[in-house]
Amino acid sequence: MPGISGAAGVCFRDLQPPEEQCTKEDLLLAAAYVSDAQYNRNVPFETSPQTIRLYYFYNHWTMRAATNFFIFVDLSLALFEKPALFPLPFLATSIAEVLCLTAFFGRLVHFAKVTPQMVFWKDTKNICIMVTIVLTLIDLIVYGSLEAVNIHSVRWSRVLRPVFLINFPESRQIRRAFRSIRNTLPDILYVFLLFIFNMLIFSLMALKLFGDRGLKTVEGSPYFTNILDIAFELYVLVTTANSPDVMMPAYDFNWWYSLYFITYIIINTYIFMSVFLAVVYNNYRKHLKNEIRKLAYLKRHKMIEAFNILKVNVGAEFVVMEAEWKQLVKVVAPDISSSHLELLLRISDEGQKGHVDKMNFLRLADLLNIQVITINVKRHPLEAWIPQVYKSSVSLFIQKMVQHRIFVWIYDVIILINAIFIALDEKNTFVSYAEWLFLSLYIIEILLKLYTYEPRAYFGKKQFWNWFDMLIIIAALVATVANATIKSARQYNSQQMLDIVLVLRILRLLRVIISIQRFRVIVTTLINIGPTMLTFGGLVLVVYYTFAIIGMEIFHGKVQFFDPNFTTPDALVCGNPALKDTAFARDRYCKNNFNDLASSFIVLMELTVVNQWHVIAGGFALVTHQAAKLYFIMFHIVVVILIVNIFIAFILEAFFVAYSLEKSEVETAIEKKIQELGVGVKEEEVQDGELIDIMDTKDRSFIKSDGDRKRKALKGSYFRIASKKYKTVDALLQQMFESEIAPEDEGPSLDEILNFSPSDIYPKNPNFENSA
Repeated sequence: MPGISGAAGVCFRDLQPPEEQCTKEDLLLAAAYVSDAQYNRNVPFETSPQTIRLYYFYNHWTMRAATNFFIFVDLSLALFEKPALFPLPFLATSIAEVLCLTAFFGRLVHFAKVTPQMVFWKDTKNICIMVTIVLTLIDLIVYGSLEAVNIHSVRWSRVLRPVFLINFPESRQIRRAFRSIRNTLPDILYVFLLFIFNMLIFSLMALKLFGDRGLKTVEGSPYFTNILDIAFELYVLVTTANSPDVMMPAYDFNWWYSLYFITYIIINTYIFMSVFLAVVYNNYRKHLKNEIRKLAYLKRHKMIEAFNILKVNVGAEFVVMEAEWKQLVKVVAPDISSSHLELLLRISDEGQKGHVDKMNFLRLADLLNIQVITINVKRHPLEAWIPQVYKSSVSLFIQKMVQHRIFVWIYDVIILINAIFIALDEKNTFVSYAEWLFLSLYIIEILLKLYTYEPRAYFGKKQFWNWFDMLIIIAALVATVANATIKSARQYNSQQMLDIVLVLRILRLLRVIISIQRFRVIVTTLINIGPTMLTFGGLVLVVYYTFAIIGMEIFHGKVQFFDPNFTTPDALVCGNPALKDTAFARDRYCKNNFNDLASSFIVLMELTVVNQWHVIAGGFALVTHQAAKLYFIMFHIVVVILIVNIFIAFILEAFFVAYSLEKSEVETAIEKKIQELGVGVKEEEVQDGELIDIMDTKDRSFIKSDGDRKRKALKGSYFRIASKKYKTVDALLQQMFESEIAPEDEGPSLDEILNFSPSDIYPKNPNFENSA
């Protein structure tokens, strides 16, 4: 019988008869390694059968969804706590928070059950979660006790809530983004210190140039007489938010003083800010490549572990038998179709020897990550119901006409003309009738396509544009009919709603954009960075939430919003006399306050945009203390200078990769095998629903003539690689690095992988830097 040796659980089938099978525990352990490699998970887990089952349960989507749900609830509690957008009693919010903490603790205990104890207690993430849970409970008890005796205190633990979002394994992408920031800080710090030094030099120059000249600002206050005020104004000038206002008193006094401000802007805004971006971008790329290198070697390491569990000795080499390979794939991807499974087997077992060698086995995780769309052959219902009519010469001519590329071009032109008419005055009778003409043409297009293509294939899961066209046409039809019906009633609100729906028709222009190759590359790149933009969205959420909680504790109630119709003295000064005759009150910024979480997020968004941020900062400094400006300066440094520049660096890297990187070796192997088997359908051939005609004209002779069971498994199915839009930039970079790893290279040990430093990348992999 097969045995388990050591922690790896190797199945020594080479010592057993060929018909022997690895145990279910061996298969689950190998599948766990392959699944971790597929999803780039790096969770060290115990390999006992019970622990493996716990690990599968830990990674189940329901557990991840539950964890994310409780994180969402925990963060959302700030909406219901003082100062609240929707006030709830403290007892209700505290019970909800205790439930969240219980769920977090349970998730942590679950993790402790599957990972070695030494690893668990050395993991900083676990320590952070436990400490945060304890501190939150202490704060809840203290705050609740003081509230019971009517003593107000600060809920300081609320600022720690993002710790749960960052440190659970589900948020590894956000942690990577934070690591990028942390690793970038030492290099950017020197540039920032030089920038501050340069700004202080210019501040001293401004004090000497303008301080004794008796100049006044527009508000009538002294101009550039205080070094701290000068430094703040010049920092704002770097962001261009107060340009040219800050220069005007000096410029009005003497034209030559404008040279001072021009020199300052050139040096600090254009040179130093560009250097910031360059430093951030350079370090981001360096640390990203280090992360990708770790992921690549970790994936190789896990696939080797899985191979060692299932390998058998055949001749002079170790291989994995076909039966075990197929069982493994079914465990890792239970929803995979039999035809897709046979296709992957044909790629992995190229010689049809009945087993998979090590080199091809190591590609399994990548094979499963390549999205292959299976297209089943279906006959058009009309062909079955009225074959004589559907196959007549006139019918075939219509089908051929609809399938021709010129048909698509004609409708692209119609869409462009329609866009011009939408821009014209709809009250014009000619334009109004033209809308009916365009609508009729669109309905005819859909009917012709449904006549030509099998409806179930035309409205398949992946036929996004077909669904999009149908929904837009239905919306336009409903809106046009309703518009004609109520036009005489002159109901403005209804007409306004109809106009919104009617304008949706112009979205059909997206099809014209995507039909142009260069535009398609740009659109594809934008879609590629979409998932990772969510990562930066999580990063921004953490920073926003932290600053919002701090801002609410410091500034809530200092500024009040009144209805614009109110003319009371309080309404004119946003409820605070300190704002009298200030730009904050004059510009009606009263709604920009920290009186609840939603308002705080809006203020922080305005600060991120930068324009007029100094007015907001100045207003809150007047109602509290001038030191409050440090809060706004710190937010600008963290978000605008650091995070936004890292986001720009990522977008630049995304475009470079998308423009330069060809298809991966694994993806090319799949496409090659699909074409060899004669079951390939190109993406552009199905872009407009052209499925049935292609399938019927494909050569399927190999299915009829070859009785091999493996080919019969593919009967009636065609395949294509999903569009590049399903890839991520991280995956593309990883493919770039993996292409430089020799198939026989097992890489360094696990400890060496985890201790990689950025400097290790370039001496060992010089081509990786050049290829990016």
